[in-house]
Amino acid sequence: MKADSKALEWQELLRMAQGSSMVVERVRLPEKQIAIEGTFLLPELARLSIEDQIFVMAFVRTHGSIKEMEQIFGVSYPTIKARLNRIAGQLEFVETNPGPSGVEIRTEVLERLNRGEITAVEAIEALEGLR
Repeated sequence: MKADSKALEWQELLRMAQGSSMVVERVRLPEKQIAIEGTFLLPELARLSIEDQIFVMAFVRTHGSIKEMEQIFGVSYPTIKARLNRIAGQLEFVETNPGPSGVEIRTEVLERLNRGEITAVEAIEALEGLR
């Protein structure tokens, strides 16, 4: 099937669901002739309403230009910002650069103690702060 008809099918499916949650129970990879059955949650972006998905796609295609978004949708800056905030509130933030783990911090504290950069008391205080 063509991409356009697949997009229309997806839009129709979202309209039928009317905001209800959906669970995928079968995934098929036609190129590999594999089908997997189970319970799969849709990715967060796919769980947005079709209108919000279109809005997000437009936002990405305009490289985040609110000025262009105002022109496309014919609404004001505050309306665009409010909608972006509402959509952002529906999405869980994914940390792309997480801070150091407790193990990494402990290792660094012990290395600093070994090099004589901190005292034993300072090392204990730093390690207790991880609890």
